[in-house]
Amino acid sequence: MSQPIRVLLAKVGLDGHDRGVKVVARTLRDAGMDVIYSGLHRTPEEVVTAAIQEDVDVLGVSLLSGVQLTVFPKIFKLLGDQGADDLIVIAGGVMPDEDVAAIKEMGVREVLLQDTPPDEIVATLKRLVEERGER
Repeated sequence: MSQPIRVLLAKVGLDGHDRGVKVVARTLRDAGMDVIYSGLHRTPEEVVTAAIQEDVDVLGVSLLSGVQLTVFPKIFKLLGDQGADDLIVIAGGVMPDEDVAAIKEMGVREVLLQDTPPDEIVATLKRLVEERGER
């Protein structure tokens, strides 16, 4: 891929802790990716609109508040309504194993939990974009 991978990192809902997502943003930037961090307390609508407007390859949603089973169906419906089904959606943060399985069934490509090493996060995004190919 000739252009850098573009990533939007988002915190959806009332979760007020963003240290982890900021570390991930810096890690991805250091790996040469273009990273946009949407900030705290975003709605699914705001996140999807920003991802489409910024023409990102990857939408990374960081959650610590337990809302993953309600947030991701909304995100995928909005992406489908906007014709942005080719956007790679990943999740990060803290969640139970059964929720990881459920959101992967919804279409989340990878779930990177709080103990995922930074190098693995970078490698995962590169692999997903390479597997998808040019848009």
